[in-house]
Amino acid sequence: MKRKVSPRTVHHVRPPAARRRRTSRPSRPSRPTIHPLPKPEGAAFGIHAILVPIDFSVHSKNALKHALPFAEKFKASIRLIYVVEPTVYPADLGFGQVVLPGVEDELREKGGEELHGLIEREIGGRLAASYTVRTGNPYQEILREAEDRGVDLIVVAAHGHSGMEHMLFGSTADRIVRHAHCAVLTVRPE
Repeated sequence: MKRKVSPRTVHHVRPPAARRRRTSRPSRPSRPTIHPLPKPEGAAFGIHAILVPIDFSVHSKNALKHALPFAEKFKASIRLIYVVEPTVYPADLGFGQVVLPGVEDELREKGGEELHGLIEREIGGRLAASYTVRTGNPYQEILREAEDRGVDLIVVAAHGHSGMEHMLFGSTADRIVRHAHCAVLTVRPE
């Protein structure tokens, strides 16, 4: 003969903190309505102009090589920028600092020639490309150029400085990332 099993009643005991009386349930916040932005013709993300800062280092030329596929994909133009920092030399005998404008003019001229050659070698006639040479603080002039030209993307090289070198000189790429009003792609050293 089989033994008959009676059903047991199981009581769940809530911990003391959970036994408190609930006053009311907080309402769940409603999800925001997301409306997609209209896509501009010819570009999925609206990239029409790309700015690439060049200081003629291997790193900045590598950034240009990373920018080219973006420009080809989105049919965007590329603008190269070279910034000449003002040349100021400390003077002896307490006369203050001496500015040598001839040196800056020579650097601007040489920079323009080098940028023109870089466009011919690396870009050729594949894309619309131009360049500019400015004088001033590099990150400020790069951001001004981006604003003036309505740039959609800045592709900048991170030089990989660390330690004391980074502390003394800072990072132009870091400042551009923090202050730019458009997208910024930083290319790390290989």
